[in-house]
Amino acid sequence: MGTHGKHRTHLVWDWNGTLLDDNDAVIGATNAAFGEVGLEPITLEQYREMYCIPIPRFYERLMGRLPTEAEWERMDGIFHRHYTERRAACGLTQGAEELLTQWRLAGRSQSLLSMYGHDQLVPVVRGYGIERHFVRVDGRTGPSGGSKAQHMERHIAALGGISAEHTVVIGDAVDDAVAAAHVGAKAVLYTGGSHSRASLEAAGVPVVDSLAEAAHLAEQMAR
Repeated sequence: MGTHGKHRTHLVWDWNGTLLDDNDAVIGATNAAFGEVGLEPITLEQYREMYCIPIPRFYERLMGRLPTEAEWERMDGIFHRHYTERRAACGLTQGAEELLTQWRLAGRSQSLLSMYGHDQLVPVVRGYGIERHFVRVDGRTGPSGGSKAQHMERHIAALGGISAEHTVVIGDAVDDAVAAAHVGAKAVLYTGGSHSRASLEAAGVPVVDSLAEAAHLAEQMAR
């Protein structure tokens, strides 16, 4: 068998907009936050065109200026409150559960890293009945609005014995590709979440329209 067994591809899944189909909740919560500072509501298409990290810069694109510290805190608070209310109605992305099951049953490992607060994330993932598929579930610790790169560093270190070069990050944001590159992993980006295909393609990694395609491609890439 040689060394191949040691080099099975490890997947790091993103949560919001990737495994969780939460676009409606995100747009609803974004528009609630915008209403607070007198901004017009936006559509999913507009959101995908404009969205960027860090989030205050996204707000700047829409407001024509950076929000003040007080505005940002208020908008962030309103966004999270509305998002939490609306998330309960969201389901997993089509085919996600089957994919997670197949990957695990094939003897491969996978984990979940999200920029959703860790204390909220863990019970939510458990609530969807998929926690058992992951060797580790990590959410964001510390303030919201930043990049995933530092979190990815900690996540990979905590996996213990899984090397970044055999890891593929699957997410719906350019930031997922940035975080993967930061640790020396590969990435595949999925068009079903918060970014337009055009903005994802700027990341220079493969872009796909389904999670099944993403997992299939990941297997080829990390050999």
